[in-house]
Parts: sequence; structure tokens; C-alpha cells
Amino acid sequence: MINVTKTHLPNKEKYKQYVDEIYANGWVTNNGPLVKKLEKRLAQYLGVKNLVLVSNGTVALEIAYRTLGIKDFVVTTPFSFVATTSSLVTNNLLPIFADIDPETFNIDTQNIEAAITKNTSAILPVHVFGNACKVEEIDKIAKAYNLKVIYDAAHAFDVQYKDQSILNYGDISTLSFHATKLFHCIEGGALIINDDALVEKARYLINFGIENPESIPHLGTNAKMNEFEAAMGLCILDDIEMIKSKREVISKRYAMELEGIVKFQKKNEYSTSNFSYFPVVFESEEQLLKVQKKLNEQDIVPRRYFYPSLDTLSYIEPKQYCPVSRDIANRILCLPIYSDLSESDHLRIIEIIKGSL
Repeated sequence: MINVTKTHLPNKEKYKQYVDEIYANGWVTNNGPLVKKLEKRLAQYLGVKNLVLVSNGTVALEIAYRTLGIKDFVVTTPFSFVATTSSLVTNNLLPIFADIDPETFNIDTQNIEAAITKNTSAILPVHVFGNACKVEEIDKIAKAYNLKVIYDAAHAFDVQYKDQSILNYGDISTLSFHATKLFHCIEGGALIINDDALVEKARYLINFGIENPESIPHLGTNAKMNEFEAAMGLCILDDIEMIKSKREVISKRYAMELEGIVKFQKKNEYSTSNFSYFPVVFESEEQLLKVQKKLNEQDIVPRRYFYPSLDTLSYIEPKQYCPVSRDIANRILCLPIYSDLSESDHLRIIEIIKGSL
């Protein structure tokens, strides 16, 4: 079966060397030496100042809200993975959706201002499929209304914007290191925090709010990454350039072969691509379902990222309507892309799509 993605597993012996190290020192969690090593290496590789590893990407968002003291309403996008919205709701925050740009799939900055009220405390945009948002425009709006900005950058690992990491924008950016991601730690995530004073607070929050053995001044949770996950991350980081290079070949072949047949995401002209996803938009949902059926018949499983549009979720209050997001969600399909997808399988996927249309 060819799934939409496939977890990259590093050299087993290299991973085993780290496991042997864990067994030798007996330190398996609670900010162990491999977690510290991975934090340092990732910060250097990504070009960021402060990076805090956590147990997953969803909890990274939740820690960001608590670190910045976010309350009441948060303006966000309806076109994302459900965790962007559900993490708000589970923290008693109300998502207020600003509809998306139909070309970039990112939050449309022209819709943000209209969604702001006196109860709004933050803006939560997403770099959808690693495509950089209009960060200067978002920053300008945030400053005008004294709002915090948290970027859900789950897809934006190693994306550069105007010669620096896209992760350096906003008050906090969050990453996901789930097994399906370009870079992974099996499970995991990270916060990139620009304000040095907030880093220590975030570290307390991911460790139950404990400041020291006799002081618990914060309401925290258990969000720590363990040593086995950090070991995987260290191995994957060694392979990341190879992973990106192979994905780039696949992405460019899709673009060349499917040009004029399907619609592609419009990329930010100042942003690099990490080739983590390859989304295509069909003329209609009927056309999408036809292609999906033909692929499934050959044990090829693309994914309807992101479907449904999050403004349709039953637990969202107040009820909202985002027509552009709903339209794109109904017609978009992410095609298989991963580092060891063979050329023959890739060409077969392309031919099935062409034959279906």
C-alpha cells in the first residue's frame, strides 16, 4: 500500500547506539542529556534562538497559550489540522475564524481585522503545507490591536523567509515532530520563543509548573519529551538533507506532470519550500472523489488534507461560515510524497490521475 506519507526510519545501528547510551546512564526522561543535545542541535540547524522540546505538537500550542496568558477570543484559520482549533477549545479559548486566501490556503489577512473584538487576545495563523503566511501584515495588525501572535508552524520545519527562519516571526512558533512529519521524533514538538524571559516560564509549564522541589508557582502539565524520542530526532536530523532532497525530486515531478491538469497552491515568493506535502485542487468534489477512488483501487491512499473545514465542527461556538475554506476543503487532495517513494510507483500515481481526468 502506498500511503500519503511514510515514516522515515534511520539506520538501526545508529539509533541503537543512542539506546545503549540511555541504558548506560539510566536517564529516560525529565530533561535528559539527549533532549538537551537535540534542543541545541535543532536551534542551530533551524537558525532560532530559543527552542523548547515537548511531547507533541498539540501540547506545544497549549503551552504557547499558557505562556503568553491568552484569554477569550483567538482569531485563527478554519483550514488546518483539527488540533489548531481543538487545542483552543480545550483551553477554554474561543476560535474566531478568518477565512482563507483561495490561492495560498493561508489565513487571508484582509479578513483578520474584521474578526477582532475587544475580547480578542491573539492571532493564530498557520503556515499551511509550509507556505509562509504574510507575516509582516499579520505583525502590523497585531501591533495595532495589541495582540499576541502564535504561529502554528507544524508544517514549516526548516522553511526560510527572506533569508531567515520563518519560525522567528510572531511571539511563539510551534512545531510538530509526529511520525508523519518531514522531521520527526516518533512523537514530539517544540516551541520557538523570541522573548528570553518567557523561555523559563515555558520550561516550568511543561514540568507540572514546578520551579524547584519545594515550589510550584505555575499551573503546568506534563509535556516533556523523553530520551528515546530525542534519540530518534538526533538520527533523523542527520538524514534530513537527504530526506528533503528526495522529496524535492518527487515534488518537482508532480508539478511538471500535472501542470494544467490540477490547481497547485500559490507559494509565497519570499519563502522556501521544505517539500513536506504536495496538495492539488480539483475542479469539483466529484472529480476529486473519482480520482481518489481510482487510486484507492490500486492501494494508493492520498489524503483529504484538510477536510472538513474546521468552521463545520459541531463543538465550535459561535457558529461561523467560511465559504472559501469549505470550498477548498471539498476539492483538495494531498498526494503521496515520502523519501523512498520509488520512481515507478510515483509515475504510476501520476498516470492514474491523468487517466481519471
